[in-house]
Amino acid sequence: MTLNRRDFVATVGLSFLGGSDSHSAPPKKAVPPSTESYSDWSAVRAQFELAPDWLHFSQFYIVSHPRPVRESIEHYRRMLDANPFTTVEHGMGFEAFTAQQAQEDTLPSRVQRAAADYIGGHPDEVALTDSTTQGLALIYNGLTLKPGDEILTTTHDHYVHHEAIRLAAERNGVSWRRIPLYDAPAAASGEQMVERLRHAIGPRTRVVGLTWVHSSTGVKLPVRALSRVVTDVNRTREEHDRVLLVLDGVHGFGNQEEAVAELGCDFVAAGTHKWIFAPRGTGIIWAPDKNWGLLRPTIPSFYSPEPFTAWEDERPPKIPTRASWISPGGFKAYEHQWAMADAFEFHRRIGRKRIAERIASLNTLCKDGLARIPRVKLLTPRDSALSAGIICFDVAGQTPNETVRKLLERKVIASTSPYKVSHARLAPSLVNDEREVEAALHALRDIA
Repeated sequence: MTLNRRDFVATVGLSFLGGSDSHSAPPKKAVPPSTESYSDWSAVRAQFELAPDWLHFSQFYIVSHPRPVRESIEHYRRMLDANPFTTVEHGMGFEAFTAQQAQEDTLPSRVQRAAADYIGGHPDEVALTDSTTQGLALIYNGLTLKPGDEILTTTHDHYVHHEAIRLAAERNGVSWRRIPLYDAPAAASGEQMVERLRHAIGPRTRVVGLTWVHSSTGVKLPVRALSRVVTDVNRTREEHDRVLLVLDGVHGFGNQEEAVAELGCDFVAAGTHKWIFAPRGTGIIWAPDKNWGLLRPTIPSFYSPEPFTAWEDERPPKIPTRASWISPGGFKAYEHQWAMADAFEFHRRIGRKRIAERIASLNTLCKDGLARIPRVKLLTPRDSALSAGIICFDVAGQTPNETVRKLLERKVIASTSPYKVSHARLAPSLVNDEREVEAALHALRDIA
């Protein structure tokens, strides 16, 4: 009897939990889902194995995995170590490459369903990537642009966003331009940003690239309002000439109540190994179903049967492009990619609204405290409508590196923003509490 993919994933595929004897022992039942309550924030903090004698205020940089994610990674690692060929063949659906099964029965499809539920979209609107960097590159490189077109972005975006644009612009012979949406971040306003974008979009503009939360300043963009600007411009354009809105969403993805699918963007790229707490080296691209046809794949995919079947039949794939065609193929750290679903489940059990309110509360406490310290200049807006989880500040007479080093000597882990004009950063998150925020502020008073 041949074991098909559905049977494998439902039984064997979720049961290689034995130790070294798993090669010969019968498959065990899957580990039951965790029933631990996250109603108390100390219980959430207890899921992380962060060194307890340090104050961790840079969790947004690269994540410490919470217990459910660690256990999921270990679960899939044991499966792969016990039977790598069968686990990958059945888990990825390679043994019966049909569209229906690929959507319903594979382990990547479980990740897509979990991500779509969190995003507010549909599983077939989600592509799986390794990072924000990879996601942005796949979007910009995949767009069909022509000489004379323009990509408009801002001066506030990260290196990888600008570099993805530059490389795509050179390849396609198009121009690109950067504008400031605000001058002094602490004085930024939503109205100002909306008007600057409205006046900057020109007749040749075909793509607008934005970043949800600027890691350079901590400013959170009013993305819904900015997307309405793009919508207004498109009312006077033909469909083939409409402006597309591409969002680097990584530092709002996991700490905001707003669902990505409701922001009004055409494409959103985000790593999930930051605020989502997913395994390191994972990410997503989300786009409405109708937009995937605007992209050309860059890397051969292992997530859809059509490109593979087309190769076998010596013909081009039948367009339009689907999200699964954009997911890069190649062999992965599968235990990390497949465990992404459990990170989204961790968020679901805590609650998106609770998470957003908790992070906003800790950030308000931290910003208010920073604003009261002499010789400290708070740069991030105090209004939670214009800030998220990252707080940027300067200490008079110190470089950002000096400030971070002095905090480190007091066992407070801060960071500097990797830009030409750099600032010190604190980022209170779910691994912190009010006591730790006050302790970090106390350390900063000492060094300021």
